[in-house]
Amino acid sequence: MRLFDTHCHLDDEQFDADRDAVVLRSTEAGVAAMVTVGVTAASSEACVALAAKYSTVAAAVGVQPNHCAEIGPADWDRVTGLSVLPAVVAIGETGLDRFWDFTPFELQQEYFDRHLRLAQRVGLPVIVHMRDCDDDVLAMLTEARRRGALRGVMHSFSGTPGTALACLELGLHISFAGMVTYKKSTALREIAASVPEERVLIETDSPYLSPHPHRGRRPNEPALLVHTAACLAETRGVSIEQVADCTTRNAEQLFRRDSII
Repeated sequence: MRLFDTHCHLDDEQFDADRDAVVLRSTEAGVAAMVTVGVTAASSEACVALAAKYSTVAAAVGVQPNHCAEIGPADWDRVTGLSVLPAVVAIGETGLDRFWDFTPFELQQEYFDRHLRLAQRVGLPVIVHMRDCDDDVLAMLTEARRRGALRGVMHSFSGTPGTALACLELGLHISFAGMVTYKKSTALREIAASVPEERVLIETDSPYLSPHPHRGRRPNEPALLVHTAACLAETRGVSIEQVADCTTRNAEQLFRRDSII
């Protein structure tokens, strides 16, 4: 069984003490590949360095919406420079967030637009963060789709069935993290059951969102992806091997990284 963790943050300081062991445990658990995702310019550079160090790791580069207010004069140029490196398979994490107020919403929109245009320019998928702003995100994704080809993934999806359908109609993938395993996530599991096989992905978002039965413990890590895969298998009425096969195949195609496996 091969699993593909489409979203983790291996550069996070919570992994500083045992990062090599974390990567080794992921391999032992069947995680054949993972994308470590930048949230600032410095974080993006660290993710590229980790992709160079570990054969199972690829990188995504970008500035997460809650960090946009911290962007320095040269930071966006740093991100765009990284975007063309061979180890980089996606742009992000980007998107919009109305839950937190760390960054003015207009500034979030400006940088979401920058990320979308960069992804289209360099031909990479975009990794989209969305929290309490479904309509705002869909409006910007729809406008981007009018400009040209749009590939990407709705990361750690927690939106409505209508939002999921709209994202699918735009040609995007939908990824489920540890939240889908939680007892009260019945509605989210119903959405996970409805996503077409060719569009569903899984992730850990580690070190956050530890899945059941590890909920509340940190750090989460890529080795625990197996619990999310098992939950989706039960939800979709298929074997865990089938979930592993289809989600890994989808990730390989989206990130064009079959060679990493």
